[in-house]
Amino acid sequence: MPDPKDLSGMAALSICEALLLAINDHAILPEHEIVGILRDAAASHENSVTPESDREMHLAVAKLINRIIAGGNSVRRP
Repeated sequence: MPDPKDLSGMAALSICEALLLAINDHAILPEHEIVGILRDAAASHENSVTPESDREMHLAVAKLINRIIAGGNSVRRP
């Protein structure tokens, strides 16, 4: 059985991705604003002030968010 925290994280990521796609599809925010939201989220993890034991996790989260930006998963591109 997968770790419940992993399942929660995957569910949260899927929900947020769907929300970002809907926000873009309905022209609520343009693509550059959505990418800006993702960059802000990555930066908050890169710059988090946490115990050293949590640092690796925050850097891994930032890396994942940056891969999402690079892959274009948060916006539909023609």
